[in-house]
Amino acid sequence: MADNRLSLTERLSYGLGDMGTSLAYNMASGFLLFFYTNVAGLPAAGVGTVFLVARLLDAVIDPLVGIAVDKTRSRWGRTRGYFLLTALPYALVTVALYHVPAWSEGAQLVYAFATFKALGLIMSLQAIPYTALMPMMTLDKTERLKLSGMRSVGTSISVVLGTAAVLPLAGLLGGDDQRRGFQLVALLFAAIGLACTLALFRNCRERFEDNAPQDFAVLPAVREMLRNRAWLIVFATCLLYFIRFGVMMSATAYFAIDVLGKPWLISVMLPAVSGMLLLSSFVAPPILARTGIRRGCVAVLALAAVLFAVLPLAEGNTTLFLALYIAACLATSITITAAFAMIAETVDYHEWQFGSRREGMLSAGISLSTKLGMAIGTAGFAYMLGAAGYAPDAVTDAARGAIRWAYYGSAVVLLALQTGAMLLWPMDGLRETIRHDIAARRQTTTALSTS
Repeated sequence: MADNRLSLTERLSYGLGDMGTSLAYNMASGFLLFFYTNVAGLPAAGVGTVFLVARLLDAVIDPLVGIAVDKTRSRWGRTRGYFLLTALPYALVTVALYHVPAWSEGAQLVYAFATFKALGLIMSLQAIPYTALMPMMTLDKTERLKLSGMRSVGTSISVVLGTAAVLPLAGLLGGDDQRRGFQLVALLFAAIGLACTLALFRNCRERFEDNAPQDFAVLPAVREMLRNRAWLIVFATCLLYFIRFGVMMSATAYFAIDVLGKPWLISVMLPAVSGMLLLSSFVAPPILARTGIRRGCVAVLALAAVLFAVLPLAEGNTTLFLALYIAACLATSITITAAFAMIAETVDYHEWQFGSRREGMLSAGISLSTKLGMAIGTAGFAYMLGAAGYAPDAVTDAARGAIRWAYYGSAVVLLALQTGAMLLWPMDGLRETIRHDIAARRQTTTALSTS
């Protein structure tokens, strides 16, 4: 059997892979709504529809990509070829996203939809094989937690650059021309993402996969996925997390400027999300190894819900407000590091139940949950702005109130729901049984094939 241990180069390159995919997407999540409404002058409700429809189409696209990964057999394995073939197109679309032509409003919305949908499509062709790669690299729980930690590092750096660095870089590169500033930042991030994705392709290898045939019936495979309890729990927790994340990423700029009256907090609050994710990449693996994923995540999710509930009481004290906010971000970040390992474990559960691993399809389903979550969160906030009559040059008290309670209320409710979902996570008590049963089944299969 191949060695489960991974080199430092492999772990680092795996972390860079998330950065390569997430950097452009985090910039879009944090500032594309702001860019379209405040720079390009597009209506908030129209942009919300663009985001919602584009991401809902992923309900069709992501499963197809997952099926394609499971059917792929190439000189680069089942996943790595996707990184090579999509690296340059993803960089080009990232640049095109912020070059909205001087057309009519309707034509501009069509352009926004086409480029944003292209970004999501190519991201699917990168992110789904990327997620599917982890269970192919190692079967060892400890190594998977290390990979999850390194992926969290890549994610956190991409969030720092894609949020905190965007406005300062746009001002530095574009001067008084905010549109040009965004365009040059997008060009810079496209180049960084390209280099990271190529490093992933070059240095990471597939070691483990089942012997399932390349051709398989799709509908029975989908039915099996929907009967995979571990996968259903990860789908639900990721969906809830990213609905909240979509609201936070879209709302923070408006919240800091129009509610708190402190625009400088944008460059503190958004990086806090990534900074705590970076910290959690180091603290989460040993904590979760000791507590188990279910107990550890339930505890930190409940804590985060309480912290968001008391945040409104601290608005008058910026230091206390930020302390509570950062603590809440750290708590929720631990669950993301856990989720990366949980996704890999859904593959083991699937093999135990159904005799095939289906890394691509299972990863596609989780990718879909994250995109649906971002779609609901981002579009929901955009629709709320429209319903509240938000106007950048004349923000009313009603609009400020809507932004404020959308920011706090959605966090408390969604964190509570995510806590309930995590209580149902089955793998903590089944992991060793599953590993033993799979190993015995493989030995029997090998013995029969050689007899």
